[in-house]
Amino acid sequence: MLSFASLKVWEKPEIKRNLWWYYEVANNRKPAKYLICRRIPAEINPTKAEENTLWDMHEKLSKEFQGLFNKIAEDKLSLKELPIAKPNFLDIKVELAKRMLKHCNFCRWNCRVDRTLGTKHGTCQLESESRVSSYFHHRGEELPIRGTGGSGTIFFTSCNMRCAFCQNGDISHDKYNGVIFTPYMVALAMWQLRLEGCHNINLVGGEPTIHLHTIVEAISLLRFFDDRKTLPQIMIAKADGFLPYRMNKGNALYHDEFNTPILWNSNMFMSRETLTILREIVDIWLPDFKFGNNKCAVRLSRTPWYFETVSDNHRTIYEWGENIVIRHLVMPNHVECCTKPVLRWIAENMPGVPVNVMDQYHPDCACNPNDPNYDPRYSDMARYPTRDEVLEAYRYAQELGIPFEEITFERSVYGYNV
Repeated sequence: MLSFASLKVWEKPEIKRNLWWYYEVANNRKPAKYLICRRIPAEINPTKAEENTLWDMHEKLSKEFQGLFNKIAEDKLSLKELPIAKPNFLDIKVELAKRMLKHCNFCRWNCRVDRTLGTKHGTCQLESESRVSSYFHHRGEELPIRGTGGSGTIFFTSCNMRCAFCQNGDISHDKYNGVIFTPYMVALAMWQLRLEGCHNINLVGGEPTIHLHTIVEAISLLRFFDDRKTLPQIMIAKADGFLPYRMNKGNALYHDEFNTPILWNSNMFMSRETLTILREIVDIWLPDFKFGNNKCAVRLSRTPWYFETVSDNHRTIYEWGENIVIRHLVMPNHVECCTKPVLRWIAENMPGVPVNVMDQYHPDCACNPNDPNYDPRYSDMARYPTRDEVLEAYRYAQELGIPFEEITFERSVYGYNV
């Protein structure tokens, strides 16, 4: 079988250049960022420090991380030269996420609800527990992400947006969908997927942002496990558990440590604090950029402050030099108001970043006349985008010089000739 590293997509300069770190980590030629975080000692006891002190320490350790990361990226330093520290940078991140949960500001809604009490609920309607709807080898993602072994995708329940057309509405709109997963169980699922041959751990939903506390702690627990007792408990959520995948330690081996790229698959409606915590643990970003203005975001997703929040978060990770593939879904009747403004903004603010101009929209949830939740107010969304709408999106992306062809066309059902 063709290996991940030998896929022809990696011969494309715009792909290899933009996803180089992810490529190296996926092939176990570089350590995932969380392994570097473990080498950076924290000078305080995270559980006893004030939250402001934790943020000050995080800022200090972030600068140390960037120095080490650059040396490792340039082969000027080896991970094995650095001892594991305790407490370390990851411990600071775990504790900060736990503190944030008590006045939840994971996303732009800034609900300030103490989710550990469960007496009040914010926009996501969640308390402190996290539920996983399913996890499996996802073979429907973009080629550099799914590769030959699939993307190790973990679907978390609930969302901080309420898209009327959501194609994952069963888990985004129902917070009780799925199985309660502790951070340890999430880590165990990550370990299993990677050893089974997945090229990355793909954190999605719903929306992963609202599960920040669980995910960050899970990443801090990652290692080579030997837990035959807990594994059956999580297998109830494994959508491809019937397939005979064989677990191979070599799929995740870097200098005797467990290694996997962490992929953040998100609507990007997150707070700056969340983005700051994720910077040193996410190896590749798969952000969604849906709407070109706030009016459409409010009408179709009941989400205010959308454009300024999502665009600022996109710009930030670009300026950080992160590995990114952006997704934009072409929607019926929204090429002029959403697709073109989004693509234009990307071209002007994130030049060179690969974009998947997606033609997969289909009417779902409140936009589907055959769905019990159909709302006639969204009748204009109750159809597929036309061929002309999709081709106009492609033409405009090409006109702007956006590298989209390699990411988009291997999945597109439309021809392209302009």
